[in-house]
Parts: sequence; C-alpha cells; structure tokens
Amino acid sequence: MRAAVFHEPGRIEVTDVPVPALEPGDVLMRVRAASICGTDLRIMKHGHFKIPAGTPRVLGHEVAGEIAEVGDGVSDYRVGDRVSITPNVGCGHCEMCVQGLNQLCPTYDAFGITLDGGFEEYMRVPSWAIARGNLVPLPDAVPFDKAALMEPAACCLHGQRKIDVGPGDDVLIIGAGPIGCLHTLIAKRRGARRVIVANRRQSRLDIAATMGADVLVNVTDTALHEEIMRLTEGRGVDVVITCVSNPDVIASATDLLARLGRLNVFSGLGDAARPAIDVNALHYRELVMTGTTGASNKDYRDVLDLLGRDDVDLSPIISQRFSVEDIQAAFDHAASGAGMKPLISFEGA
Repeated sequence: MRAAVFHEPGRIEVTDVPVPALEPGDVLMRVRAASICGTDLRIMKHGHFKIPAGTPRVLGHEVAGEIAEVGDGVSDYRVGDRVSITPNVGCGHCEMCVQGLNQLCPTYDAFGITLDGGFEEYMRVPSWAIARGNLVPLPDAVPFDKAALMEPAACCLHGQRKIDVGPGDDVLIIGAGPIGCLHTLIAKRRGARRVIVANRRQSRLDIAATMGADVLVNVTDTALHEEIMRLTEGRGVDVVITCVSNPDVIASATDLLARLGRLNVFSGLGDAARPAIDVNALHYRELVMTGTTGASNKDYRDVLDLLGRDDVDLSPIISQRFSVEDIQAAFDHAASGAGMKPLISFEGA
C-alpha cells in the first residue's frame, strides 16, 4: 500500500509499505479521507518529543474510513462499517482518564504520533485503543470528508464547553481559519446571540459568514478594540476565543471582555514569548481565563451529533483535495495559509 512516511523535520516521503498485520481484537481501517492539522505542520517543522529521532511515522489524526478487516475476537465491528477515530488514547486508569479526559492523560498514545496515522491507504486500530473508546461508528449521513473534520470540531466544542458558551452571549472569535470557522458554527449551534469574527484575510471572513458569523471585522483596516466597543456600546463581549498563535492577541483579549467575561486561549504559542496578562482586569472585572487542548472521546461523539446533520455544510472549510502522492503539496498548501483545510482523499471518499 502507499503511505506518506515522516522521517525527520522537513522530510516526508510517499512509499510502498506492507499493509499492517492485525493481532486479535484489532481492526484495519481503509482510509477514505484525512485532513492536515496544525499539529501535523508543527511536527513537519520541529518534530515531536514522542517521535524519537530516526523513527519513521505516518502522520494524520483527522481520519475517516471504513473497516476492511477485523482481527480474531472482534464482534462489535464488521467489514464495511463506516468509522472514524479519536486520536488521543489514554491509559484508561490515571486520574484524568477516570474523569473521561483521555486527551489529558500524561502517558497518552496518539494516532499520527506514537501510532501510525491516516496518511496511508490502510491504518491499524489496535485492540486497546478500541477498548478505550477511540474507534467511533459514523452515521450513514456523514460523508467521509465531513467526518475528517469532526476531530478539530470536537476540540472546538471542548473549548466552548470550558467557558460555557450559550444563549445570550456575544462571542468574539479572533482568527477565521478552519478552527475559527468551526468555532463560529458551534457557537451559533450552542445558541450564542451574536458571533463576531475578526481576521486579516477577507476571503476567510467570507467563509466565516457562511458558517453563521453575524459580524465580520477585517482588522487590516479596522481597530478591533474600537469596533468591539462600538458594537457593544462600551460593554465588551461576553466571550473571546483566540484562534491565532499571537502573544499580542492573547495579551489584549482582556480589554475586549465585559464584566464576568470569559476568555479561552484556544491556540498555543509554541516557542513564542509569554504574553503579559492584565491581572487587574481579571481581578476587578472578575474575568475567567482558561485554555483547552484536544478533545475527549465524549466531545467527539457529541460534536458528531451536533454537526453530523444534513443541514450542516462544512465543504467551505475544505479548500483543496490532494492524493497521498501529493502529500508535500498538501503540506505546502496548509502552511501557506492561502486556503483553508487541505484534504487527503482516497478512492471512494
């Protein structure tokens, strides 16, 4: 089979590799669609501490497909079943796992990092990942390309649950990339009164509008703080979600919040400088500031229910499709920021 194998930062090669052999309880997924995530881009640029130097690895954790083979003893899944995966496999018994927060397990495994992921024709899902709830059946109404976006959508749902986005809220989303657009859609589905999206590229703002954004702010020619104060009559918004890896954006987010406002730092900063936070704003206006990472298995199943409906169109988020043979072009497209999500499509997607 064909697989895109990561060897070291900056080097990924498409080659023939054996179809994974199954052990008892395993499942073999025929990959139909896999999208490229910011985590994949960071691994391509910097590597990952869980991928030792010299270890070949197939990346890709936003994946959907169908079962091609089942190992001995598998009774809950059959060949032909449509499935996807949740990427972070917890140990199952630590403090985080017993609370259902498998993404915070300190000894987690993950598809596309410690396990081969979806940038290959066939992908092995080991028995222990299945036992911990990481193989998820797909409703027939959810096409594979849409299913590949459920993982980042689950991360967005997890972030909004942390700050309790709901009816009556004015929500400001800073960044209109794929994540910002998914946040927009989910905030509207959760009943937000008004969703304001800020970004530099008008083309991305236009896509956010198709996801339900009520107000678009192009910060290239509009001062965000002044516009938010104008829109809210000086009150500020109830919620800010930062979807750009910019310390200045995070540092200034408290200036945009109303009293009792909530801030979710959704995008990490990597090696960027630690932003200075206005502690007095937190103190005197009783703001809540939090961050979230990844999503739990429950978040994934819940977002599948929330967005897996016929009336939810995620196609504007997929900017271009590539074959696995063109994986480097797909990564270049993702890194350029010119489009939205590049999708690796396999036959039948």
